[in-house]
Amino acid sequence: MTTNCIKFESAKIEDAKGAGSISTLTFDIDITVEPVKSANPMAPTHRVLGRSPRGRLVECGGIWKKQNRDTGADYFTLSIRDFGFNANLGKAAHQEDDTLQAVIPWGPKDAQ
Repeated sequence: MTTNCIKFESAKIEDAKGAGSISTLTFDIDITVEPVKSANPMAPTHRVLGRSPRGRLVECGGIWKKQNRDTGADYFTLSIRDFGFNANLGKAAHQEDDTLQAVIPWGPKDAQ
């Protein structure tokens, strides 16, 4: 599988399980994502799970559904707590598979 992507089981991402990997200069992890059911509109749509150094599956982040203020379009963001990693999910260039989402990193707003 290509790195910095998540392959979901269906194009209806909100309800789908998925798996992928995230690689940066400081970490390289395989992840599993599981949908979360919640009535809280601020709750994540998915739990992000990674493996500990001893191989245990550990919750390490989440995926949230957001809405663009200007266009009203829905999009998803991902965070990995231990690394302070944040990203948007979206289609990678030249790919048509709606179940495959690229992990597109972004830094904190106060970074220079």
